[in-house]
Amino acid sequence: MMTPAIILVLLFLAVTFIQSGYDKVTDWKGNVGWLKGHFAATILKNQVPQALFVILVLEMLSGAFAVIGIIEILVNEGTQFAFISGCLSCITLLFLLLGQRLAKDYDGARTIAIYFIPALLLVSWL
Repeated sequence: MMTPAIILVLLFLAVTFIQSGYDKVTDWKGNVGWLKGHFAATILKNQVPQALFVILVLEMLSGAFAVIGIIEILVNEGTQFAFISGCLSCITLLFLLLGQRLAKDYDGARTIAIYFIPALLLVSWL
């Protein structure tokens, strides 16, 4: 098993998703306002707060499972939580990618694809 690589990817996912979730919680109104404009010409235009909440929950679960996965690896060499984090991270990033594509934000979609690579590697390693 590539334990150091797995732990590093889990740290990457934890930082990425916990920080993003924290930003959404601390600046909910600002995020909703910006996203309403971003999705104004899409099928999501009337569901922005609901969609943002779904993303928030997925991000926080992905990040939390990443932290728990690191602990599990260090304590008993288990990888169940790491695998769950990888799968949830991929699902979260696919939702984000879909949103960027709907908004025709192709640069944003490209960025999401870059984040998807380590999450997918994690799932394949486990």
